[in-house]
Amino acid sequence: MKSPLKLSVLLILAIVLAASQLYGQKVKPSESGYAPVNGIKVYYEVYGKGKPIVLLHGAFMTIDMNWGELIPELSKNRKVIALELQGHGHSPFSERKLSHAVLASDVTKVMDYLKIDKADVAGYSFGGEVAYQLAIQSPERLDQLVIISSTYKTNGWLPEVNKAFEGMKPDLFTNSPLHTAYNAVAPDKTKWTKFLEQMMASAAQPFDLGDDRISKISAPVLIIAGDNDGLDKIELAKTYKLLGGDVFADMGAMPKSHLAIAPGQTHVSLMMQTAMILNYLNGFLK
Repeated sequence: MKSPLKLSVLLILAIVLAASQLYGQKVKPSESGYAPVNGIKVYYEVYGKGKPIVLLHGAFMTIDMNWGELIPELSKNRKVIALELQGHGHSPFSERKLSHAVLASDVTKVMDYLKIDKADVAGYSFGGEVAYQLAIQSPERLDQLVIISSTYKTNGWLPEVNKAFEGMKPDLFTNSPLHTAYNAVAPDKTKWTKFLEQMMASAAQPFDLGDDRISKISAPVLIIAGDNDGLDKIELAKTYKLLGGDVFADMGAMPKSHLAIAPGQTHVSLMMQTAMILNYLNGFLK
């Protein structure tokens, strides 16, 4: 069995090697800036017109790294609002303690700032955790929810993934594409290590948003996962059942929530399958 440190290195290498490939064709936002929320400033970008969709990125990532491929396509017929969560990208580092509840509240405050009453929400990885929390605590702000390679509890990941989280160290990221992306936009580049330490401390803490709360999510949910993305597929199947799925629909109504398992995909490579993800989104977000 690999040691936690080796698992951490492998996970970081996978992210680092793929990160430089996640940048999409750059399009200019119609609006960008900072929203004052809950004592901090959160950076946002707005693209296109139409029904709003809020995009929440993965851990350590920027808007462009995570969503650069999808934004040009989604913004053709949607109003896309992409955020950078506390300490990420353009959003300044803050000593404020990270929590799913506070980050989800940040999202709704940005929506308030932009005068958006309700929106679809899509979250990848860490952003998916925040999206689940948003659906729980502010259901009235959500139309439909898309969760990409994410879970609402620590045990939703395979044990080796959690061991990798526990073994992460800031120096694993030094001079990586993630570090380069941070330096390109961060308002204070000297906060890089403190930002990593804050995120890693948060990732090492067990969390569980609660099966009972997930089962009460009223919005339709699309779950997209890679078949080998680090999620425990037994737990994922339980999640889908909590959301009303896993039924014999030939003998009744089709569930409002959908589950898509993409073959031959890892946690990182899944997000690079732009055409596939766009197809799933367009089929679900109607």
